[in-house]
Amino acid sequence: MPRSAIAPRDRLIVALDLPDVEAAEAMVARLGGSISFYKIGYQLAYAGGLPLVRKLTQSGKKVFLDLKLHDIGNTVARGVESVSRLGATFLTVHAYPQTMTAAVEGRGGSDLRILAVTVLTSYDDADLQAAGYRLGVSDLVEARARQAQALGIDGLVCSPEEAARLHAIVGDEMVLVTPGIRPAGVAAGDQKRMMTPGRAIAAGAAYLVVGRPVTEAADPEAAAQAIHREIAQALG
Repeated sequence: MPRSAIAPRDRLIVALDLPDVEAAEAMVARLGGSISFYKIGYQLAYAGGLPLVRKLTQSGKKVFLDLKLHDIGNTVARGVESVSRLGATFLTVHAYPQTMTAAVEGRGGSDLRILAVTVLTSYDDADLQAAGYRLGVSDLVEARARQAQALGIDGLVCSPEEAARLHAIVGDEMVLVTPGIRPAGVAAGDQKRMMTPGRAIAAGAAYLVVGRPVTEAADPEAAAQAIHREIAQALG
């Protein structure tokens, strides 16, 4: 789908990084019709949250399953095959060539779209050096994006700082999904490469992943609606 065809209200993905299914369902109820897309990551998935994927999709919501798979090829392929039956829209894998190849194989002809994680938004050049990488963040992100494009991956998870450069490389062929989004005045938390919602959209991001600025707000629905307005202004 071309980036321009994505409805503004569908561009905000709220991360349900909450301790249990009950807390997640309460947040979904509190946000009501203001949010159409949710992310389920490690915390909730390992707390019994996988069945929530089907429950959300059956209620008309979309789900981004953020599991960041990375293992030997057969294990990844069979895992993705299982995930493809849950009804999620997106699934993340780490952007290693063998892993991406296996993920594309595993999703087969399903509607599941595979997103490759380039470099985590909590990493900077020093973190990569400490982990043994010879490339800095920007060079590694670009290299992994080109590999993902060649292997048939549907989209990239990248920091908003890299969105403009990556959009110039992949165009509308791949969607860019950006965590590390912080509205003006909100604490950075553990994010090192971040941007406001409007700037991220203007840079080329198709979807924004926002967790604590919405879920920990005094009025989560109002916080979400403020981000929607900023997205609409950036698109307009």
